[in-house]
Amino acid sequence: MEGIEHRTVEVNGIKMHVAEKGQGPVVLFLHGFPELWYSWRHQILALSSLGYRAVAPDLRGYGDTEAPTSISSYTCFHIVGDIVALIDSLDVDQVFLVAHDWGALIGWYLCLFRPERIKAYVCLSVPFFTRNPKVRTVDGMRALYGDDYYICRFQEPGKAEAELEKSSAENWELTAPWTGAQVKVPVKFITGDLDVVYTSLGMKDYIDSGAFKKDVPNLEEVVIQEGVAHFNNQEAAEEVNNHILDFIKKF
Repeated sequence: MEGIEHRTVEVNGIKMHVAEKGQGPVVLFLHGFPELWYSWRHQILALSSLGYRAVAPDLRGYGDTEAPTSISSYTCFHIVGDIVALIDSLDVDQVFLVAHDWGALIGWYLCLFRPERIKAYVCLSVPFFTRNPKVRTVDGMRALYGDDYYICRFQEPGKAEAELEKSSAENWELTAPWTGAQVKVPVKFITGDLDVVYTSLGMKDYIDSGAFKKDVPNLEEVVIQEGVAHFNNQEAAEEVNNHILDFIKKF
Protein backbone atom coordinates (compact mmCIF):
# COMPACT_ATOMS: atom_id res chain seq x y z
CA MET A 1 0.00 0.00 0.00
CA GLU A 2 1.28 3.44 -1.06
CA GLY A 3 4.87 2.46 -1.75
CA ILE A 4 5.50 0.16 1.22
CA GLU A 5 8.16 -2.35 0.18
CA HIS A 6 8.28 -5.96 1.32
CA ARG A 7 11.29 -8.22 1.58
CA THR A 8 12.60 -11.26 3.40
CA VAL A 9 15.75 -11.18 5.53
CA GLU A 10 17.72 -13.96 7.21
CA VAL A 11 17.84 -13.36 10.96
CA ASN A 12 18.91 -15.64 13.78
CA GLY A 13 18.32 -18.81 11.77
CA ILE A 14 14.91 -17.91 10.35
CA LYS A 15 13.49 -15.98 7.41
CA MET A 16 11.71 -12.81 8.50
CA HIS A 17 9.23 -10.79 6.45
CA VAL A 18 9.76 -7.04 6.71
CA ALA A 19 7.66 -4.12 5.46
CA GLU A 20 9.40 -0.78 5.15
CA LYS A 21 9.27 2.66 3.61
CA GLY A 22 11.33 5.83 3.65
CA GLN A 23 14.90 6.98 4.15
CA GLY A 24 16.60 8.40 7.22
CA PRO A 25 16.89 7.36 10.87
CA VAL A 26 15.28 3.96 11.43
CA VAL A 27 12.04 3.67 13.39
CA LEU A 28 11.45 0.00 14.19
CA PHE A 29 7.88 -1.13 14.92
CA LEU A 30 7.01 -4.32 16.84
CA HIS A 31 3.42 -5.57 16.61
CA GLY A 32 1.41 -7.42 19.23
CA PHE A 33 -0.79 -10.51 19.35
CA PRO A 34 -2.42 -11.64 17.14
CA GLU A 35 -1.25 -9.06 14.62
CA LEU A 36 1.17 -8.35 11.76
CA TRP A 37 3.27 -5.52 10.32
CA TYR A 38 -0.06 -4.21 8.94
CA SER A 39 -0.99 -2.91 12.40
CA TRP A 40 1.58 -0.15 11.81
CA ARG A 41 0.39 0.95 8.35
CA HIS A 42 -0.65 4.41 9.58
CA GLN A 43 2.66 4.97 11.37
CA ILE A 44 4.73 3.65 8.44
CA LEU A 45 3.12 6.09 6.04
CA ALA A 46 3.29 9.05 8.42
CA LEU A 47 6.87 8.62 9.66
CA SER A 48 8.29 7.77 6.23
CA SER A 49 6.84 11.01 4.88
CA LEU A 50 8.70 12.96 7.56
CA GLY A 51 12.25 11.82 6.89
CA TYR A 52 12.38 8.48 8.71
CA ARG A 53 12.90 4.91 7.55
CA ALA A 54 9.96 2.97 8.97
CA VAL A 55 10.58 -0.75 9.39
CA ALA A 56 7.92 -3.23 10.58
CA PRO A 57 8.60 -6.97 10.66
CA ASP A 58 6.25 -9.86 11.15
CA LEU A 59 7.66 -11.33 14.36
CA ARG A 60 8.71 -14.97 14.71
CA GLY A 61 5.70 -17.22 14.18
CA TYR A 62 3.50 -14.52 12.62
CA GLY A 63 2.44 -13.77 9.06
CA ASP A 64 5.07 -14.41 6.41
CA THR A 65 7.92 -14.88 8.89
CA GLU A 66 9.00 -18.44 9.59
CA ALA A 67 7.33 -20.30 12.47
CA PRO A 68 9.60 -22.94 14.03
CA THR A 69 7.58 -25.91 15.24
CA SER A 70 9.10 -26.25 18.71
CA ILE A 71 7.51 -24.31 21.57
CA SER A 72 11.01 -23.84 23.00
CA SER A 73 11.93 -21.72 19.96
CA TYR A 74 9.78 -18.79 21.13
CA THR A 75 11.56 -17.51 24.23
CA CYS A 76 12.25 -13.83 24.74
CA PHE A 77 15.89 -14.56 23.86
CA HIS A 78 14.93 -15.99 20.48
CA ILE A 79 12.67 -13.08 19.61
CA VAL A 80 15.05 -10.39 20.84
CA GLY A 81 17.81 -12.19 18.94
CA ASP A 82 15.71 -11.91 15.78
CA ILE A 83 15.29 -8.18 16.30
CA VAL A 84 18.97 -7.55 17.01
CA ALA A 85 19.86 -9.43 13.82
CA LEU A 86 17.29 -7.37 11.92
CA ILE A 87 18.86 -4.15 13.22
CA ASP A 88 22.26 -5.44 12.11
CA SER A 89 20.85 -6.12 8.64
CA LEU A 90 19.77 -2.47 8.38
CA ASP A 91 23.40 -1.34 8.72
CA VAL A 92 22.68 0.95 11.66
CA ASP A 93 23.95 0.92 15.22
CA GLN A 94 20.76 2.22 16.82
CA VAL A 95 17.07 2.54 16.08
CA PHE A 96 14.08 4.34 17.49
CA LEU A 97 11.77 1.65 18.85
CA VAL A 98 7.97 1.73 18.84
CA ALA A 99 6.05 -1.30 20.10
CA HIS A 100 2.56 -2.35 21.16
CA ASP A 101 0.95 -5.12 23.23
CA TRP A 102 3.09 -8.31 23.29
CA GLY A 103 5.51 -6.53 21.00
CA ALA A 104 5.86 -3.96 23.80
CA LEU A 105 7.04 -6.73 26.13
CA ILE A 106 9.66 -7.71 23.56
CA GLY A 107 10.56 -4.02 23.38
CA TRP A 108 11.18 -3.94 27.13
CA TYR A 109 13.34 -7.06 26.89
CA LEU A 110 15.27 -5.50 24.02
CA CYS A 111 15.89 -2.37 26.11
CA LEU A 112 17.06 -4.55 29.03
CA PHE A 113 19.29 -6.88 27.04
CA ARG A 114 20.72 -4.53 24.40
CA PRO A 115 20.06 -0.91 25.46
CA GLU A 116 22.94 0.38 23.33
CA ARG A 117 20.92 -0.47 20.20
CA ILE A 118 17.94 1.72 21.14
CA LYS A 119 17.99 5.52 20.91
CA ALA A 120 14.58 5.90 22.52
CA TYR A 121 11.48 3.78 23.05
CA VAL A 122 7.84 4.75 22.49
CA CYS A 123 5.80 2.07 24.24
CA LEU A 124 2.09 1.59 23.59
CA SER A 125 -0.31 -0.03 26.06
CA VAL A 126 1.92 -2.40 28.06
CA PRO A 127 4.26 -0.90 30.67
CA PHE A 128 7.40 -2.53 32.00
CA PHE A 129 6.67 -5.55 34.20
CA THR A 130 9.22 -6.00 36.95
CA ARG A 131 10.08 -9.64 37.49
CA ASN A 132 8.66 -11.12 40.69
CA PRO A 133 11.30 -13.63 41.88
CA LYS A 134 8.74 -15.46 44.04
CA VAL A 135 5.78 -15.85 41.68
CA ARG A 136 5.84 -17.23 38.17
CA THR A 137 4.11 -14.91 35.74
CA VAL A 138 1.47 -17.40 34.65
CA ASP A 139 0.79 -18.49 38.23
CA GLY A 140 0.13 -14.87 39.12
CA MET A 141 -2.24 -14.48 36.16
CA ARG A 142 -4.06 -17.67 37.14
CA ALA A 143 -4.49 -16.50 40.72
CA LEU A 144 -5.98 -13.21 39.56
CA TYR A 145 -8.14 -14.33 36.65
CA GLY A 146 -8.52 -18.12 36.76
CA ASP A 147 -7.75 -20.89 34.31
CA ASP A 148 -9.88 -19.38 31.53
CA TYR A 149 -7.70 -16.28 31.21
CA TYR A 150 -6.18 -16.52 27.73
CA ILE A 151 -2.56 -16.51 28.90
CA CYS A 152 -3.30 -19.42 31.26
CA ARG A 153 -5.19 -21.35 28.59
CA PHE A 154 -2.23 -21.07 26.24
CA GLN A 155 0.10 -22.97 28.58
CA GLU A 156 -1.13 -26.49 27.79
CA PRO A 157 0.58 -27.76 24.62
CA GLY A 158 -1.97 -28.66 21.97
CA LYS A 159 -4.93 -26.87 23.53
CA ALA A 160 -4.28 -23.41 22.15
CA GLU A 161 -2.99 -24.85 18.88
CA ALA A 162 -6.34 -26.49 18.35
CA GLU A 163 -7.94 -23.05 18.52
CA LEU A 164 -5.25 -20.77 17.12
CA GLU A 165 -2.67 -23.13 15.59
CA LYS A 166 0.06 -21.25 17.44
CA SER A 167 1.74 -21.32 20.84
CA SER A 168 4.26 -19.44 22.97
CA ALA A 169 6.85 -20.16 25.72
CA GLU A 170 7.31 -19.21 29.40
CA ASN A 171 10.14 -16.63 30.03
CA TRP A 172 10.02 -16.32 33.83
CA GLU A 173 12.83 -18.79 34.54
CA LEU A 174 15.07 -17.42 31.80
CA THR A 175 14.99 -13.81 32.96
CA ALA A 176 16.18 -14.45 36.52
CA PRO A 177 19.47 -12.55 35.93
CA TRP A 178 17.46 -9.37 35.34
CA THR A 179 15.45 -9.48 38.57
CA GLY A 180 15.39 -5.92 39.89
CA ALA A 181 16.99 -4.46 36.75
CA GLN A 182 15.90 -1.04 35.54
CA VAL A 183 15.25 0.00 31.95
CA LYS A 184 17.43 3.06 31.35
CA VAL A 185 16.56 3.82 27.73
CA PRO A 186 14.58 7.07 27.25
CA VAL A 187 10.90 6.09 27.14
CA LYS A 188 7.54 7.62 26.31
CA PHE A 189 4.51 5.56 27.31
CA ILE A 190 1.12 5.93 25.60
CA THR A 191 -2.11 4.16 26.53
CA GLY A 192 -5.85 4.68 26.35
CA ASP A 193 -8.03 5.22 29.39
CA LEU A 194 -10.27 2.41 28.10
CA ASP A 195 -7.42 -0.03 27.52
CA VAL A 196 -8.05 -3.18 29.57
CA VAL A 197 -4.31 -3.43 30.25
CA TYR A 198 -4.42 0.00 31.89
CA THR A 199 -7.61 -0.70 33.82
CA SER A 200 -6.61 -4.15 35.13
CA LEU A 201 -3.64 -5.94 36.72
CA GLY A 202 -3.09 -2.97 39.01
CA MET A 203 -1.49 -1.07 36.14
CA LYS A 204 -3.20 2.25 36.81
CA ASP A 205 -1.84 2.32 40.35
CA TYR A 206 1.57 1.12 39.18
CA ILE A 207 1.79 3.96 36.66
CA ASP A 208 0.23 6.70 38.80
CA SER A 209 2.10 5.85 42.02
CA GLY A 210 5.54 6.50 40.56
CA ALA A 211 6.61 2.85 40.70
CA PHE A 212 6.77 2.75 36.89
CA LYS A 213 9.11 5.75 36.91
CA LYS A 214 11.28 4.02 39.52
CA ASP A 215 11.66 0.95 37.32
CA VAL A 216 12.16 3.07 34.19
CA PRO A 217 14.13 6.10 35.47
CA ASN A 218 14.31 7.75 32.04
CA LEU A 219 10.56 7.58 31.55
CA GLU A 220 10.02 11.08 30.18
CA GLU A 221 6.28 11.15 29.64
CA VAL A 222 3.09 9.15 30.20
CA VAL A 223 0.18 9.91 27.87
CA ILE A 224 -3.33 8.70 28.74
CA GLN A 225 -5.60 9.07 25.72
CA GLU A 226 -9.24 9.75 26.56
CA GLY A 227 -11.84 7.50 24.96
CA VAL A 228 -9.21 5.20 23.45
CA ALA A 229 -8.98 1.46 24.06
CA HIS A 230 -6.27 -1.15 23.47
CA PHE A 231 -5.35 -0.71 19.79
CA ASN A 232 -4.45 2.95 20.09
CA ASN A 233 -2.01 2.90 17.16
CA GLN A 234 -5.03 2.21 14.93
CA GLU A 235 -7.89 3.77 16.90
CA ALA A 236 -6.14 7.12 17.32
CA ALA A 237 -3.49 6.84 14.64
CA GLU A 238 -2.90 10.54 13.96
CA GLU A 239 -2.57 11.37 17.65
CA VAL A 240 -0.17 8.48 18.21
CA ASN A 241 1.85 9.51 15.15
CA ASN A 242 2.23 13.01 16.55
CA HIS A 243 3.30 11.67 19.95
CA ILE A 244 5.92 9.43 18.34
CA LEU A 245 7.31 12.25 16.24
CA ASP A 246 7.39 14.74 19.12
CA PHE A 247 9.42 12.29 21.19
CA ILE A 248 11.92 10.88 18.71
CA LYS A 249 12.81 14.24 17.18
CA LYS A 250 14.41 15.17 20.52
CA PHE A 251 17.23 12.69 19.92
